Amino acid sequence: MRAAASQRWGYVRIIAGTIIGGVIGFYYMHRLENNYKEKMNERLRNYEAELKRKKQERLNEFDESS
Repeated sequence: MRAAASQRWGYVRIIAGTIIGGVIGFYYMHRLENNYKEKMNERLRNYEAELKRKKQERLNEFDESS
């Protein structure tokens, strides 16, 4: 009787640990992914702003030389 209850409690702990670990892992990966996406979006915005600035500089040089 005592061994069966102990074994059942062991299974409950394993299952609970697996579920809780999965939830924590999912949350952590979700945050990591969102941070990465935001960082990439920021880099893209900076890159597009740099391209726009360079294009404007070339247009200004062309206007000045004409």
